[in-house]
Amino acid sequence: MALDWTSWAMLEREIVAFASKPEKATAQLKQAFKDPAIIPALCAVMTGSQNPQIRQSAAVMLRMRVKKHWKKISPDHRESLKAVVLQAFTQESVHVVRHSLSQLSAVMVKHETPDRWPALLELLNQSTKSNNPQDRQVGLLLLSKVVESNPEAFKPHYRQLLQLFGTVLQDLNNPPALYYCILTLTAMTPYTGSEEMNLMRSLIPNLIVALKHLLKADQDQASEAMEVFDELMESEVSIIVPHIAEIVRFCLEVGADTTLSDSLRVKALSCIASLIRLKSKTVLKHKLLNPILQTIFPVLSAAPPPGEEDPEDEENDSGDQSDSENPKHCAAQIIDTMALHMPPEKLFQQLMPLTQACLASENPYERKGGIMCLAVLAEGCADHIRTKMLSSVLQTVCRSLSDSNQVVRSAGLFALGQFSEYLQPDVSKYCDELMPLLLGYLSSLNEAKVGHVTKAFYALENFMENLGSDIAPYLPTLMDTMLSALNNASSLKIKELAVSAIGAIANAAKELLVPYFPPVIESLKGFLTATTEEMRPLQTQALDTLSVLARTIGNDVFSPLAAECVQLGLNLTDTIDDPDLRRCTYSLYSAVSTVSPDCLTPHLTAITTVMLLALKSTEGVTAHLEEDKTFVLLDDDDEDEDGKDGDAVLEDEAEPDIHDVAGFSVENAYIDEKEDACDALGEIAFNTGAAFQPFLESSFQQVYEMKDFPHEDVRRAAFAAMGQFCRAQHKVWKENPTEANHLALQKLLDIVLPCFLEAVRTERERQVVMGVFEAMNSVLKSCQGEALKSPGRLQEISHVIRDVLKKKTLCQDSGGDEPDDDDQQAEYDAMLQEFAGEGIPLLASAVPADTFAPFLNDLLPLIMSKAKSSCTVADRSFSVGTIGEVLQALVSVSGGRGVAGRLSNRLLPVLVAGVKDSDAEVRNNSVFGLGSLAQAAGPIVASDYPMMLSLFSNLLTKESDRRVIDNLCAALCRMIMSNVDAVPLEQVVPALVARLPLQEDMEENKTVYSCLAMLYKHNPALIVSQMKPIIAASSQVLGTKDLDAETQNTLAVLMREFAQKHSAEFQGAVTSLPVEQQAKLTAAVPAS
Repeated sequence: MALDWTSWAMLEREIVAFASKPEKATAQLKQAFKDPAIIPALCAVMTGSQNPQIRQSAAVMLRMRVKKHWKKISPDHRESLKAVVLQAFTQESVHVVRHSLSQLSAVMVKHETPDRWPALLELLNQSTKSNNPQDRQVGLLLLSKVVESNPEAFKPHYRQLLQLFGTVLQDLNNPPALYYCILTLTAMTPYTGSEEMNLMRSLIPNLIVALKHLLKADQDQASEAMEVFDELMESEVSIIVPHIAEIVRFCLEVGADTTLSDSLRVKALSCIASLIRLKSKTVLKHKLLNPILQTIFPVLSAAPPPGEEDPEDEENDSGDQSDSENPKHCAAQIIDTMALHMPPEKLFQQLMPLTQACLASENPYERKGGIMCLAVLAEGCADHIRTKMLSSVLQTVCRSLSDSNQVVRSAGLFALGQFSEYLQPDVSKYCDELMPLLLGYLSSLNEAKVGHVTKAFYALENFMENLGSDIAPYLPTLMDTMLSALNNASSLKIKELAVSAIGAIANAAKELLVPYFPPVIESLKGFLTATTEEMRPLQTQALDTLSVLARTIGNDVFSPLAAECVQLGLNLTDTIDDPDLRRCTYSLYSAVSTVSPDCLTPHLTAITTVMLLALKSTEGVTAHLEEDKTFVLLDDDDEDEDGKDGDAVLEDEAEPDIHDVAGFSVENAYIDEKEDACDALGEIAFNTGAAFQPFLESSFQQVYEMKDFPHEDVRRAAFAAMGQFCRAQHKVWKENPTEANHLALQKLLDIVLPCFLEAVRTERERQVVMGVFEAMNSVLKSCQGEALKSPGRLQEISHVIRDVLKKKTLCQDSGGDEPDDDDQQAEYDAMLQEFAGEGIPLLASAVPADTFAPFLNDLLPLIMSKAKSSCTVADRSFSVGTIGEVLQALVSVSGGRGVAGRLSNRLLPVLVAGVKDSDAEVRNNSVFGLGSLAQAAGPIVASDYPMMLSLFSNLLTKESDRRVIDNLCAALCRMIMSNVDAVPLEQVVPALVARLPLQEDMEENKTVYSCLAMLYKHNPALIVSQMKPIIAASSQVLGTKDLDAETQNTLAVLMREFAQKHSAEFQGAVTSLPVEQQAKLTAAVPAS
């Protein structure tokens, strides 16, 4: 029986029944809901029912019909609906109903622009300016909903609205009005243009006062309203820059107030971290560093409430809980952000006294705070800590490992892990002190305290991973410990930690791990084939470690397993739906492609299909819907006549109605999966070469889509993969130089390189821009001139490098509000410039020197300015290092000699000063630069030889750093090979030979032995007189990895010449060697 629409009492009864038991919604009501006549009936109920719950339900039902079927509503019905809604709104007295009516109006505004609904504008104008505070509140509720639903349509009214807000924000006794006003302002912010900027700026002081009042009235509303700052920072940070001091002080007050909710304090502290990230120079200029530190240190070192622990100290802590609702975590994050975005000298000056006071405190939570502070500084201020205070901070942290309180010891382990990750290579030099300490600490722990054991493993793992062959003496103990844990530990978590640690050991030990490979693989196999849910984390970790072993243990050992590994990965992804597990299979395929690419070829269809699905997938993305989904039951099988599912879809735009969406969140596992899929596709494409060609286009398209993904790690991985695809296509063309392959390469480069350049200019995150430069540099290195074929490309790349060196890009805080004449900058800002600068020598080696000369002239002053003695060691080293690499590039391009000669007068003083620098790395790079200048410029710099030789002679007598000595030898050889007559060989060669063999910079063996071979032809008597030391040095490098094949051959030929033409001297020199070196020499010489 159809419902009688004339009797809305009947409809009212149906609504009541539905509201109390929605799952039993009658077929009649569902049917009725499809009838267009439902609209006037619901309007009647909405305005006439005595029951507010029914009025509200009617408004929500109407909203659902309107949202989906606006186009089907006749124009007359639309007009009457607009009138009825406003009438209902003005006469309604119950807040929840008004809220639903304002949402209904908002959906209508999405279809009808405000100008086509003058009565709405009239009502808003009247109510928001009414003398009655209740009317103002209601009017602002309606305003906030309609503007949020269609902010752009209200743009013509923005000036008027902002003027209104100036008044409303002073209505301090009406907190709901303040709340709705701030929500409307938040919705408008992304769409404001330059004409509204000044008006918005003038609102900020009132906005802060309003928020303070709202805090007292309703913390939840205040928390939501504070998002206005996020929106302002995101869309138009320049609006808040003039008021930065007031905003910071307000946020500090909120962040420090322990009577407020954690979520509110977190909002405030996160806002400070964002301001530092975006405007660190302004924060420093306004002298806000000290007030911020003074406020957050007590937060960082606060004791938890009695009987509770900090989340990271709880025994069940898995190490990956979200700390987002924790003020203490935010305080540490602020210091972390300062370290990443402020010059270390300025930061440490104010921070260290506070840290020292904490470390010396009697209170364990203050000691913990001090250690946590040191830990989070390590990433952003690595150079500062390494060069100025490493020994003392390491001593402090090591002492904390024997603190009487476990929370301090835990913080010490975390700090040691951070130092091991970021303070390389210097921290590894403390191996003999730290390894026994960490091993001893681990062996003393109670296995039942899994949370604390996890932290000890974190520290050990990070420290071991970077030791390289220095790990050798500890290998037996380490592997016994790990294998014993795999076989005997009762806790799956401890087994997982041991499996992870074996991966770290493999990264350091490489082929030294071969003797342990069989038992390790045996254990891993057991975990890899597990089927139960509780074994999943262990299984995932085992896959990860298997990938590390594939890359490190050596091809001979791993190749036999390669095919089995690929099959294992495919079986796992077929049977288990888990993003973490899939991600680890991608890394495994990637690792196998470095060892045995042919094993992947038969499975590329299956492998790329899974990865491209992962990139396309929206799984793990959750839209937070505001509305209770009850009413969808009425609508669940409702399809419009086009056969499209109509649920939450407008006929003219198939997208979820943002009005219902309160926000999106993406689970981390799915973000990590996308990142790893990009990385793996790039590496597999490069390693499998021609076999990947059928998959290149589809893979490229999907990866290209990821360049705008909201999460920065995915964007970075997408750019890296695009670079790999270019290198892969270049390799395919080189191996098979057809016209089609060449065209494909050019087409790819024409999409990718402009995309890179655009990203450098417009990307906000420095880490992503560094990734873009890394990818672009790898493309330039592989493709060379091919990458620069397109007209204007060389200029565009040079200009983008110039912009970064001048700090003109978006991610360098280049808002133009701060003059940047200060040499001091954050280490990460300097690092970004280094990534950009690495492109200069690559461009120099890719085109004729005269083509690049105008751009080089433009870039060199920017590089040379970083060689000043007032600059940091890292900057000075980068400056002279880049100059040296550019000169080295000019050696092998046409016209290079002329360009190097013209530059020599400008570059010589910089390099000479660098040779006298107090830092070994700067001296090393300067020596390399002078040698390269001699080699590149040839006879043009012959007149400078006496000065250079005198400089080198002085350095040789007092230099103790082996790498500098090796580079001195190479620089002398470059001078000799470039202009043999300008060097007093009788003095130079004996001094040079006496410093052999090279001990650190093995790449220079090629330079040194080529020079000796050349000298033997030019002046055999001189070289024969030095035969004994030459043979002694040669016996230590022949047949080792320290020489490439060509140099092995050069040296072996020289030895044979000695043996045949000067047999007596040769025999005398050989017999004076230790027995094993004699054997190596005799083995190497005839073999060539």
